[in-house]
Amino acid sequence: MANEDPWKTAKSRFKLTDRQVAMAKELGMNPKKLGKAAPNHHEPWKDPLGVFIERCHYRRFGGPKDRS
Repeated sequence: MANEDPWKTAKSRFKLTDRQVAMAKELGMNPKKLGKAAPNHHEPWKDPLGVFIERCHYRRFGGPKDRS
């Protein structure tokens, strides 16, 4: 388990998509510390981790570009 990719572990643990993992990497997030941003039952006001990552990415890099 020590040799396993930490992003692969975080993806399965927090149910992230490939796109959300790529966004988190671009933001420079540490996969071992994503649990701090994830909500638990005591924090119902927090967004799900995937939504949080997307919101941070759009805030820093702008919204989705027109692909036409």
